[in-house]
Amino acid sequence: MQTYAIRSNAMFLDRPFREYVLTIKDLPSEEKPREKIIAQGPESLSIRELLALVLINGTVKEDVLEMTNRIIREYGEKSILSEKSAEKLSKDVDIPIVKACQIVACGELGRRFFDRSQNGFTTIRSAKDAYEYLQDMRNLPKEHLRGLYLNSHNRVIRDEVISIGTINSNMIHPREVFRPAIESNASAVVLAHNHPSGEAVASPEDIEITKQLIQAGKILGISLLDHVIITKDAFSSIEANY
Repeated sequence: MQTYAIRSNAMFLDRPFREYVLTIKDLPSEEKPREKIIAQGPESLSIRELLALVLINGTVKEDVLEMTNRIIREYGEKSILSEKSAEKLSKDVDIPIVKACQIVACGELGRRFFDRSQNGFTTIRSAKDAYEYLQDMRNLPKEHLRGLYLNSHNRVIRDEVISIGTINSNMIHPREVFRPAIESNASAVVLAHNHPSGEAVASPEDIEITKQLIQAGKILGISLLDHVIITKDAFSSIEANY
């Protein structure tokens, strides 16, 4: 197993601070997402602002900007739109099912347009490629297990959050990992999960899970190429030895 350090010049404060999230009402008119997209175009909006436009409004507990900020912080920018189950998304980030349906619908639209693009594919040939592609996992507060499903040319044809929470062999079943591969006719899988603790070394449990999934993949004829452990500043690779 190899561990790779990523240098960071980030400065850390001596004490924690509470992030203040502006509500829609707090913003000047020209900074409100709807007015901003009309005046400056969609490329001027952050992902949080674009998601706020999709959701339209918040709940009695949260303003829409507070909600979108929390959803992206807890789920990750890429994985939020890769989720296909509205019920799972609603439960995972504690949002109404109607809003989860809106997000899932946007993700499906994006996937369908992406699939038609001739140049829209990402190729994963190494653990570093996976780490760079999964940048949004580096700062997630909870452990996420993610599957990158590849075609015979190592291009990502599906990207899915498999589970959220502590990764252990009792919770991760091979069918959850390989079902998306079968549905998408994928040739191989690269697994990745983050360690919020910042420790990039794979645990004995991580290694055991990887071994079990390699054996399951052999039966199905789908290769598990790698299992990448991601932290904010580093990654490690549990390479599959066939």
